[in-house]
Amino acid sequence: MKALLATVFLCLPLVSYSQTAPLKVLMVCGGCCHDYANQKMILAEGISARANVEFTIVHEDAKDKANERLHKVSIYEKDNWAEGYDLVVHNECFGQVADVKFVERIAKAHFDGVPAVMLHCSAHSYRMALTDEWRKCVGQKSMSHEKNRDLKVMNVAPEHPVMKAFPKEWLDTKDELYKNEILYPSLVPLAKAYGEETKKDHVLIWTNTYGTGKVFGTTMGHGNHTMRDPVFLDLVSRGLLWACGKLDDSGKPLPGYEPKQK
Repeated sequence: MKALLATVFLCLPLVSYSQTAPLKVLMVCGGCCHDYANQKMILAEGISARANVEFTIVHEDAKDKANERLHKVSIYEKDNWAEGYDLVVHNECFGQVADVKFVERIAKAHFDGVPAVMLHCSAHSYRMALTDEWRKCVGQKSMSHEKNRDLKVMNVAPEHPVMKAFPKEWLDTKDELYKNEILYPSLVPLAKAYGEETKKDHVLIWTNTYGTGKVFGTTMGHGNHTMRDPVFLDLVSRGLLWACGKLDDSGKPLPGYEPKQK
């Protein structure tokens, strides 16, 4: 009887793992200045190879290229636009959208608890709107970036679970350093790079808390070569899991949230 009980007990974690549902992740992408058609697949495939996630992708662009910064993604017209998702990945570039009610509706979903990952131009999106809610959601205010060049990324939080596997220094080639104008008190810096034009450091990887929502962000990722880099994909995957509460203290996915075996 003791041997039988022991066998049943040892099998339970395996059954639990096999029944773990993937995290349902919404990715919103589109806008100006970036290759979103390819980036959405780079991210979806790269993150899925590193974590137990299932993506729904919404990619919208303006029909008139002259107005691509003004496009308002249709799903954001609903108050409950993020309902049913465990996390939203924002990889969008709509810097001239100024509709305050629209922008605050996007932010409110995260304030109310839906975790988020903010990538690159998401930090510049909606910056013309006369509200700080999106900026508070991102964790910082940034209105411009330095010229495209190689960035020496310095890990300033090596004990943080998201950063434990990140190099002490990493060369992010041919990317844009976004200028920090305001870092909100809820932002926790994870990595910085030195601005040659501004002559000071700027945070380019961070975590944030907005209302009850947890946010991971990085302004890296202008080019597809950065998006494809295993160091970048590893980082974003850990950030995603952290925001969902599925990353352990050592920086590994919690049981059941590793990628499913093929």
